[in-house]
Amino acid sequence: MSSSDIFTGELIGTAVLILLGGGVCAAVTLKRSKAQNAGWLAITFGWGFAVLTGAYIGAKSGAHLNPAVTLGLAIDGAVKWSDVPLYIGSQMLGAMIGAGLVWLAYYGQFKAHLTDPELVSTLNPAEGMVDQTATPQAGPVLGIFSTGPEIRNVVQNLVTEIIGTAALVLFILTMGLTKGLATSGTGTLMVALVVVGIGLSLGGPTGYAINPARDLGPRIMHALLPLPNKGGSDWGYSWIPVAGPLIGAALAAGIHKIAF
Repeated sequence: MSSSDIFTGELIGTAVLILLGGGVCAAVTLKRSKAQNAGWLAITFGWGFAVLTGAYIGAKSGAHLNPAVTLGLAIDGAVKWSDVPLYIGSQMLGAMIGAGLVWLAYYGQFKAHLTDPELVSTLNPAEGMVDQTATPQAGPVLGIFSTGPEIRNVVQNLVTEIIGTAALVLFILTMGLTKGLATSGTGTLMVALVVVGIGLSLGGPTGYAINPARDLGPRIMHALLPLPNKGGSDWGYSWIPVAGPLIGAALAAGIHKIAF
């Protein structure tokens, strides 16, 4: 596999993954969106279809679309370590591009949402009134770009990301035990369904990043894009959806080497 195959496959595949995955989050979150308040099922299936689409598009590179997957495959010996930086760099750039495309696609909805006085104002507890001049609460649309915990507990949040990613990467590594599955289109479909399953089963605590590029690339774009009243990018939490998936991938690769 050439370097150009890796770069174009991972760049475009990850960009489409984030475009469709971030797009469903925007559709469910933003005012004046036809899908507003569609709920968690819409988000989990939307991300599953995003994985499916991005993976087929990125097939020429192996369609990792995820630094954790790349790390797991490298530890298992299926990917050369010398190719790992190119894979991860391409995935990060693709994720940033995809997040930018979500902003463009929902530009009017972002503007309507972030300039709504009911959403960007804070309550003055002393007077019991809405203060129109108050600083907006942090991150009113950050969830469109990146993940965050429902209960902020470093150990639990990190462990949740480790477990979810380990399940994903272990499935990918063990697909080779079923003859022809890893190299067929059916294998790509199965990975997408596993992502849906992880979202439904384990996504509640942290939003299931299970992919450092999926979280960090769009978080950087949230910080850079000219979004009015956007609040903070929650950099204090940002290391968890990076470290957790990488640890989970390494754990999955170790289990695969020992058990299979």
